[in-house]
Amino acid sequence: MKYRIGSLLFLVLAVTLLSFVPRKLTWVAIGDSITYLNEHPDETGNRITAGYMSRVVKQLPELQYINHGYNGWTACGIANKIEELNFPRADIYSIFLGTNDWWAGLPIGTFADYENKTGNGTVNGAFRTIIDKLRSLNPDAPVILMTPLQRSDFVYIKDANNNAYGSYKPKAGQTLLRLVQALDTIAAKEKLVEVDLYRKSGITPETAVKFKRLKDPQTGEYKNYTWPAYKDIPFDTKQEEYPYPLAAVNMTYDGLHPSDKGYQVITNMLLKAMKPLLPRIKD
Repeated sequence: MKYRIGSLLFLVLAVTLLSFVPRKLTWVAIGDSITYLNEHPDETGNRITAGYMSRVVKQLPELQYINHGYNGWTACGIANKIEELNFPRADIYSIFLGTNDWWAGLPIGTFADYENKTGNGTVNGAFRTIIDKLRSLNPDAPVILMTPLQRSDFVYIKDANNNAYGSYKPKAGQTLLRLVQALDTIAAKEKLVEVDLYRKSGITPETAVKFKRLKDPQTGEYKNYTWPAYKDIPFDTKQEEYPYPLAAVNMTYDGLHPSDKGYQVITNMLLKAMKPLLPRIKD
């Protein structure tokens, strides 16, 4: 009898204690490969140890995240598949897209495309589709809009044939800055929280890598070229070694994707944006 009473008291105590454990808030992070890689350090040649989401929730244990990063995807592509991606209801959302739209040469469009819901053929229109979807899931959830990072010459660590020049010159007649300015307008008009990684992260073509290791066109000897000299030196994907050895890693490990150092900068900026939001969400 005493054993049964003791067990019952223990059960009541356990249920009482659990009732005081606060519910974790859910953060859905939507993005491209920079978001996707959080769970896939092996795809970076293990050049990173943790992405920005893991780093944020380590500092904000009341948050749990769901990674909706899609390797190589654009905002337009995500908008086209919005109903198939099964974004869940969450307490907070972040959107970190745009760099692949720029490189793909997708039209940025104007704020009228956003305002008039003209569809997913422009970046502006695609962001309207995405934001409308998130608001339909939880109209009270804050939405954080993260601007794309400036980028240097990207060379994929597993296949050098997959490469792209940096944001220091236009692609298809559009600059990455112009896309960022479109996001500025959306964030301002919709009263979204903007995390301006493009201007304020300190990640630029100059800081992305310490150098790019290329063959000197005159001598054929390898040389470590720093910014901006390397942007004018050709890279032969068939004949040359991978141009970013470990010693070249700085804010990125491949000219585009953040290193641990770069992810920590993103984390710090996100923490600054998120911390003021959490008390309001809990209420």
